[in-house]
Amino acid sequence: MNASSIALDAAAGRRARGGLPALAALLLLALVVAVAVGASAIAPWRVAAVLLDLLGLADAGDRRIRAIVVDIRLPRAALGMLVGASLGAAGAAMQGLFRNPLADPGLIGVSSGAALAAVATIVLGGPIGAVTVLGLDALPLAAFAGGLATTALLLRFGQPHGPGGIATLLLAGIGINAIAGAATGVLIYMSDDRQLRDITFWTMGSLGGATWARVGAVAPFIVAAVAAMPLFARALDALALGDAEAGHLGVNTRRLARLIALAAACAVGASVAVSGMIGFLGIVAPHLARLLLGPGHRRLLPASALIGATVMLLADCAARLIVAPAELPIGLVCAAIGAPVFLALVRRARRRELAP
Repeated sequence: MNASSIALDAAAGRRARGGLPALAALLLLALVVAVAVGASAIAPWRVAAVLLDLLGLADAGDRRIRAIVVDIRLPRAALGMLVGASLGAAGAAMQGLFRNPLADPGLIGVSSGAALAAVATIVLGGPIGAVTVLGLDALPLAAFAGGLATTALLLRFGQPHGPGGIATLLLAGIGINAIAGAATGVLIYMSDDRQLRDITFWTMGSLGGATWARVGAVAPFIVAAVAAMPLFARALDALALGDAEAGHLGVNTRRLARLIALAAACAVGASVAVSGMIGFLGIVAPHLARLLLGPGHRRLLPASALIGATVMLLADCAARLIVAPAELPIGLVCAAIGAPVFLALVRRARRRELAP
């Protein structure tokens, strides 16, 4: 190894070590911006004063501004960070598990199962729609239960004994996605105009119903799942060498697949329940994290969570500002942001392959 390559490796190491604090600072900045913008603009320094007031470090002064920040915008921002972090971290874990850069949390059927349960609640719910548990009404409860149910089916039918378990898990996820999609299509065909409108808006995604009760209901599932994912970092790094090589290094790939699928189901199921369907974030956030910090999962997983949370906050700002005072579905904004970034990443990878 020559001196120039050693210097490059050292620079990459320093960049990786400083990457997570920089991403955390960027997320904090995005939080202040997300709370400041809206129908009634609030100066960033006032937002910072309210945040310090909540920590007991300052006096926010204006009670009206404090009420807007604490009761309306802060729970929305907190929910956005939770949803973005869950999708980003789950996407990174799925890509590592399947060794596929196009993998995302929906690949194992969590999103399609949640969508099926939500659509069934809208179309067939009746009196069930009035049920409320832990601050969540019937729709998010059904979506969360649907995501967990499809994961249970996945683990039941997609994990045979012996080698090839991860590939079988992927095939089972594809089959479950197809079945859930067909059932969802039947329910949509049965729906009336009002139900069809509700289904359409739910599938586009939104943070408009954010409350502290909703944040408190889903935060334990998301925080626990996202915090657990870095524990699989070493196993995922070994899995990048192949199933057999990972087995020789002491990784139980069957158990690893089960644990990651359960963690992703908890995180993504809870997120879909409160925000609806949001695409591309689970693919784009891990790619951006990989470009910034490299492929090592010890940093990749938390970095993907931080990037996912930041992008979600910025997308929510755009959703509230583009057609103000109305609001665009955040799923559309994430797709509009994520698709060009994804295409740019594909083009960059293609140029790297063609480079001499």
